[in-house]
Amino acid sequence: MEDHSVDDDNSSIRSSSPANSPVMDRNPSPPPDREGEQGGEEVDAIGETVYSKHWLFSTFTRLIQIVSEQNMGDSDAQMQLPEEDEDELCKIWDMAMDKDVAGFLQEFKAADILLGVITKSRCPRLTEICVGILGNIACFPDTCLTLSQNNDLGVVLLLLLGDTDPPTLLETSRLLLTCVSQSDVSSLWLERVRQQTSVCSSLCFIMCSSTNMDLLVKVGELVDKLFDLDEELMKSWVTAGSQPSDEDEEEEEEEEGERRLDVASSLLEAAKQLRSESPEGLEVYLHALQLLTTIHHGIQTLAVAGGTGQALWTFLCEVVCEDLCQPDDPPFVLQEQKGLLVHALAVLSVLYACQDQEAEHSEADTLLPLVGSMLRVLQYHREVSSGHGQKEKKDGQEEKVDEQLQALIQTTVEFLSDIITDLTKDAVCELVTKGYLTEETCLSAVGSMLPQFSPAVQHLVFMLSEADPQLADTVRKEFPVSLSPS
Repeated sequence: MEDHSVDDDNSSIRSSSPANSPVMDRNPSPPPDREGEQGGEEVDAIGETVYSKHWLFSTFTRLIQIVSEQNMGDSDAQMQLPEEDEDELCKIWDMAMDKDVAGFLQEFKAADILLGVITKSRCPRLTEICVGILGNIACFPDTCLTLSQNNDLGVVLLLLLGDTDPPTLLETSRLLLTCVSQSDVSSLWLERVRQQTSVCSSLCFIMCSSTNMDLLVKVGELVDKLFDLDEELMKSWVTAGSQPSDEDEEEEEEEEGERRLDVASSLLEAAKQLRSESPEGLEVYLHALQLLTTIHHGIQTLAVAGGTGQALWTFLCEVVCEDLCQPDDPPFVLQEQKGLLVHALAVLSVLYACQDQEAEHSEADTLLPLVGSMLRVLQYHREVSSGHGQKEKKDGQEEKVDEQLQALIQTTVEFLSDIITDLTKDAVCELVTKGYLTEETCLSAVGSMLPQFSPAVQHLVFMLSEADPQLADTVRKEFPVSLSPS
């Protein structure tokens, strides 16, 4: 198998500057007036801008010439882009962020020219710039619609996901994400993705092999968007990863049984890479994993004993118990971490419900620390809600409903209730001994679970009556709970 590693870290989102040049943070200065005729400036300007049509024509002519010169040499050799040409093309890349310029490029049939360059290019930097220009053109609805209707371009862009150049992959992923995020053309791109079966394997390979954080985040955003828009596509990708194809069976001897990449394990691998580097990126991947748990095929894949589900359980427990909502954090940390927590706990609750893995979860010594973290979430929420750790609201200010925080508390309460119902007296004793179950956390949890989950509260108090009678009495004084076993 060829090594298609994508571990280069020299890419940056929307940056058109060479690696050895300062990143441009503004539109470029207008190209020099090459005609020197002031009277023609108005005619030569693109829309309401000061950018020159003549200069743009000249630069595209030079672009075509560059590709022609490249293809006259060694067909297998990778080419370098001359610095002067690179600078000129990067100006177009940045200019394309202007709506007038993007519209003019579309009228000028720039997409067809750039497509021709991409298909013939043997220079990774040139390919990256061309895709980047298209990505900026696609930022506007009208130009995105016209660009998306170019079927040949659509096919080539999806095939580019199998490229080995990280900057090109980053710009390709950004362009595709921009297109599928626009409602007018999303269905067109979804249909192309469904037809192009290599998209799934290409994205899985990137997620499994890349250490480029920008690329991993952008690919995660793309996969998450695709799953969010098309459940059938998500189902087909999950199924494809769990069932070997005929080609895989034929290559099994040559590959010595090498494991086929699947969506769940690929998402998990990328999440591991992003854990310490990008909380925002990690949240994207956890949301994609949560979407997997909303379909039967996804749950089946994760429920296989000893498979991805168990590795995912261990990883998410580490994230929740070691990285989030720690004992020395202020209560309002929930506001910052609510996105990560709600997705992680939602996935963990589904994994816990998979009966085949319940014993593994307990043996892994992760369950009680997880219970402790959920108790702390509810304690912090109670403190914030009662005014502790929260800035006073201004007089007359209407409090907005935080839907994501509400979802976190509801998910936590439901999951905690499921676990508590299964806890033994010894487990409750250990929760008390290790300081997870204190008067503060217990009262917060019981207050959150009542009245909807009264059987779980009843079971907890019954177990506490033997493990810690004093704490059980404290709960009963605060809440009317029966001591009868559930």
